[in-house]
Amino acid sequence: MKEVAILLVAVLMLNGCGTNSTATQTAAGGTWSATMLGGDETASGLSFITSFSVSGSGGNLSVSTFQFLNAGACFPVNGEQPTGTMVLQEGSNFQVTGTVSFTVQSGGNVLTLTGTVTGTENGVLGQGTLSGAVATGTWTLTGSSGCTVTNENTSFTMTQNTSG
Repeated sequence: MKEVAILLVAVLMLNGCGTNSTATQTAAGGTWSATMLGGDETASGLSFITSFSVSGSGGNLSVSTFQFLNAGACFPVNGEQPTGTMVLQEGSNFQVTGTVSFTVQSGGNVLTLTGTVTGTENGVLGQGTLSGAVATGTWTLTGSSGCTVTNENTSFTMTQNTSG
């Protein structure tokens, strides 16, 4: 019986150690700015600003605002439907890494960003706020004629605004 009690205490202690990915996910929300490089003249220079919250261990994004700063000819003025995920892990020294997938669908065209996220969580492990977060990777654009870019010469940078 004594061995079972010791094992139970050890399991409970280990369960309290490590990272708190749900809190890290929540800390990733806020306002982010993105710029796409590469593509052809129809789709080059796409950029947008968005605000979202990240929920749960699945990292689903709940997008509250989205606006293209430079939409090019492939996206109408409004009517975008952004979705995505951001799955983060907190490591030692408050370092956060993870993956991001962000999709904007509008007017039959689909912009997809896929990449990695790095940043620093301030405060107590799993309970701070994410700062200095940057997502980088590649993007594709599919849809109508003239709005398809799938080559490997595309890249994006998506930066979390420090003011929230």
